[in-house]
Amino acid sequence: MWLEIVFGTRGSFGSTGITERFKFIVNMYSLMPRPRRHRYIRSSFDYDYWGPCAACLDDRGEVVLKMEEMESIRLKDHLGMDQREAADLMKVSQPTFHRILSEARKKIGFALVCGKAIRIHGGTYEMAITQARTFQCYDCQHVWKVSHGTGRPENCPNCGSVNIHRAEDDRGYARSGRGRHGVQ
Repeated sequence: MWLEIVFGTRGSFGSTGITERFKFIVNMYSLMPRPRRHRYIRSSFDYDYWGPCAACLDDRGEVVLKMEEMESIRLKDHLGMDQREAADLMKVSQPTFHRILSEARKKIGFALVCGKAIRIHGGTYEMAITQARTFQCYDCQHVWKVSHGTGRPENCPNCGSVNIHRAEDDRGYARSGRGRHGVQ
């Protein structure tokens, strides 16, 4: 109806088919939701399933917790961050963070009350690249960077040696006597 007002009457295009085509295209796009933006996750979790003990587990089902919901629980409840600060880390608005957190708490509460298992899986997320760790091979002196959340490398990518350690300039507090009190 509103296309007829913008583009004139049905007869102005020469046929009603063109007007009907415009209506179909507008209706098609008005029904499609906006694509979700990626939420940024800074921690990879070592587990993806949590449930009641085996003795009380009689296949009651499971609740799926998305990765961004788990990250919101980690930031707000585990680390005790302010919602605005946590929303900035996930690169979402504060109301969006609140909706993600509320949905996560609702799912966890439902799983606990009903005795269901929790599976951590899926969602619209992207791993945020944080400060990389620097490793050095003591055999060939090769230095390389590894991003957080990927685990410690098992061997040197250059020579294959297992004699690898964190690079001297990348060691933080409580590593080799450095940190709060300076180099000793």
